[in-house]
Amino acid sequence: MKILFDHDTPATLRHHLTGHLVDRFAENDWKMLENGELIRRAEEAGYRVIVTTDKNMRYQQNLKNRSLATVVLQSPAWPKVRPNTDTTEQFA
Repeated sequence: MKILFDHDTPATLRHHLTGHLVDRFAENDWKMLENGELIRRAEEAGYRVIVTTDKNMRYQQNLKNRSLATVVLQSPAWPKVRPNTDTTEQFA
């Protein structure tokens, strides 16, 4: 599955999503895109999930009828995200 990390998503999280293609939106030269355009481009590129720390995205964007699932992390800080990962389990 293709997963896209928004700019504040801890890059280290990608190592816990083995078996998936994980990109950061900066790697796609999408640094200057607003959320609406970012979501549209991500869908067109075949991404199925976007992981973000932007808690306001659901209020700013109409996410209904999108083919892209949105996962919102409560913090961009890896020490806060890390306890919610299981290093012994690989996500499928």
